[in-house]
Amino acid sequence: MNNRIVVMVSIVLAMLVASMDSTIINTTIPVIVKDLGGTKLYAWVFTAYMIASTVLSPLAGRLSDLYGRKRIFAAGILLFLGGSLLCGFSQTMVQLVVFRAVQGIGAGFMLPFPAILAGDLFPVEQRGKIQAFFTAMWGLSAVLAPLLGSVFTEYLSWHWIFYVNLPICLVSFLTLLPYKEVYVPKKAQIDVLGALLFSGGVSLLLATTIVERGLAWYAAGGAVLLAAFFVYERRHASPIVPMSLLRNKPVSWMLAGSLLSYMALFGASSFVPLFVQNQGHSLLTSGIALLFVAFGWMAVSVPAGKWVLRFGYKRLLIAGNALLVVSALLLLAFKAGTTLGYVFLAMTVYGLAYGLLSTVSIIGSQQLVEAHQKGISTSLQMFARNIGTAVGVTVMGAFVTKADQFYDGIHRLFLFGLILSLIAFVPPFAQRGQAGEAVKKPA
Repeated sequence: MNNRIVVMVSIVLAMLVASMDSTIINTTIPVIVKDLGGTKLYAWVFTAYMIASTVLSPLAGRLSDLYGRKRIFAAGILLFLGGSLLCGFSQTMVQLVVFRAVQGIGAGFMLPFPAILAGDLFPVEQRGKIQAFFTAMWGLSAVLAPLLGSVFTEYLSWHWIFYVNLPICLVSFLTLLPYKEVYVPKKAQIDVLGALLFSGGVSLLLATTIVERGLAWYAAGGAVLLAAFFVYERRHASPIVPMSLLRNKPVSWMLAGSLLSYMALFGASSFVPLFVQNQGHSLLTSGIALLFVAFGWMAVSVPAGKWVLRFGYKRLLIAGNALLVVSALLLLAFKAGTTLGYVFLAMTVYGLAYGLLSTVSIIGSQQLVEAHQKGISTSLQMFARNIGTAVGVTVMGAFVTKADQFYDGIHRLFLFGLILSLIAFVPPFAQRGQAGEAVKKPA
């Protein structure tokens, strides 16, 4: 039990800083740009972090399968600490963008480990509770981070939004040191070329969400690198992404389901606060709306592990998608004059949907593979979600910015979410075999 407590403290602190740094800069970036200049690089401060953390997550999961969870997680904490220190020292926007990428690399190495280590340390019926706790931390950081950023900027300086990470990372690293690892790694040669092809391909594709010129070249380059990656991986003795994992139909269908469901509506959480503020409510009130997502998420995450044992994955994933469609219909009704009570209701159902889909797919990605593939399988689930979210947010943002009226844009982005949430029903209905049955023996 002490082993679990020690690593849980380390995980929670690492999660806290990594999740906060994805949003803490939102309210402070205008001040930073005014201080450092370089307005044209404004968006890259966010994108550098997002691309690096997204690309590195599956690589970190695979490395943890080969070399152990503890050392890879520890490397991520130290990279994030170093990146935070460098961000605080930044004197130009170019430096800040580069150092945010270093931070993102550290975050990419840290973020898969809450789910991976929960799979190592806890039986399946308890994992829902653990995931619910992690979700609570994400929800709390989503609300508090922008407020903390404003406080640091007003009373100290914007540099402190990065310096605050240093003691937290240090405590996270020190509490990880006594942890005695449960998982025994299956060592193999590092697939360096595969990692480079994968990183380059995904980075170019994600860059299409922000570049204004040469978009076709970025997309084509990314597609070519990923095609080369898959051809190369099929021949490598120890690939970054084992092809046997992708041939595991239950797992591959779960990956497809995560990609579609997160593309459909997960980005809505970025626009609902904007909608609430447009109704004349405060920044704090718009943040409270996101807390209702966490409430719904936790309500189903806590018992989800036991439900998996009783009902199996397929039924629960279908139920999660049904809730997603209901939330899309509720969001589609947003208009001028929509009450806060209705917004809170819609976001609660939204949280119920993603709480069920997220927890069940994470448990499935761990239970339906061998022990030495658990890290890469778990991190690929998170990767699919991140890619889906990035694409979805980009499309939704285009609907809002190109609409003549704000509410027309909001209506179109939620209509887009409804259509894709209906398409997202296909993967769970396609599940066969283990994924369609209740789990008899938790691993």
